[in-house]
Amino acid sequence: MPRSFLLVILPRGTPFPSPAKLTGMDYQGRQCRAQSLLAPLRLQTLLVTHPPNIRYLCGFTGSSATLLLNARQCLFFSDGRYTEQARAEVQGARVVIAPKAPLTMAAEWLHGHSRGRNRKPATVVGIEGDHLTLREHDRLRKMLRPGFRLRMTASPVEQARMVKDSDEIEQMRRSAALGARLFARALEVIRPGVAEAEVAAEMELTARRSGVEGMSFPTIIASGKRSALPHGRASNAVIEPGGFVVCDFGVILTGYCSDMTRTVYVGRPSAEARRVYDAVRQAQLAALEMAKPGATTGEVDRAARNVLKKEGLGRYFTHSTGHGVGLEIHEAPRVADGEKTVLCPGMVITVEPGVYIPGKWGVRIEDTVVITEQGCEVLAPTGKELVAV
Repeated sequence: MPRSFLLVILPRGTPFPSPAKLTGMDYQGRQCRAQSLLAPLRLQTLLVTHPPNIRYLCGFTGSSATLLLNARQCLFFSDGRYTEQARAEVQGARVVIAPKAPLTMAAEWLHGHSRGRNRKPATVVGIEGDHLTLREHDRLRKMLRPGFRLRMTASPVEQARMVKDSDEIEQMRRSAALGARLFARALEVIRPGVAEAEVAAEMELTARRSGVEGMSFPTIIASGKRSALPHGRASNAVIEPGGFVVCDFGVILTGYCSDMTRTVYVGRPSAEARRVYDAVRQAQLAALEMAKPGATTGEVDRAARNVLKKEGLGRYFTHSTGHGVGLEIHEAPRVADGEKTVLCPGMVITVEPGVYIPGKWGVRIEDTVVITEQGCEVLAPTGKELVAV
């Protein structure tokens, strides 16, 4: 197997600002913590290929890279398109640039630095089973000689990402606050005769003008009967009077996502509409009360679900109560029935119960919260009383 490639060790200093560096994240500390997990997992090396995990460990925001971690060092592999970006962003890792696929470079490095063809026992290389494709796995296995053994892992990096440090929480608080401001714009635009897509466009334009990197996901504006679609992306449907409008939106700021949902009523809400809305609001408040250190994510889900069951609406709550948020809009832990993850300070989750009555309407209320020593903190406190427009 050919092993020639260009090794470029880039200096850490950079003459121009990088969003990754401006956050002050402790990348070397994260790498050390990841390295400390190798031995308990019976791994000699971990290959990190999922871009958010790479960003978490070294600050790189590009789309093509592989990070190799062993007990002694951390190496970053990418190609020439990212030479300057790696110079600006990568911290705590030696940078290897070559005109090859990053995974190929990492395999060649492993091949060239093994201690012998017949080494016993085999070097165990952990790979991210949730993110490496079958084709990439087969290619990697063929590139490495029999002295290596690949082991699928539930990435320890993603487990570490569940608990945010103070710098991450501050970034997420800023992202949540900026995202929450979009709801005020939505209230200015939502009127009978306006298309859902127009409302979403105005919100996203406001976000872009505020300096966000992008939206966390395609903005959901679902009105009337479409509000019963939990993921009813904004369409060309025109908002009609006499129904709910579900607004689910979020932004990405310095890499960190926000996620928020508010539901408004167009016109004068009926007693039934008020009853359904208040049931969802009470379910969300019950789940927020349960979101505290020592509780499981399954218990948070159950707290919301029990309220809706008592109101006779349990069968209309058709999704989990929430999920983790961070560098990705959906990440661990899952806040759902039967989940056993124990909440601890620093975890960031959404709390978003909803009721969806097919052919009629839907209501969802969502906040992103950080678990604290005493309970939880809503990152962007915003009113939850029913708003009629």
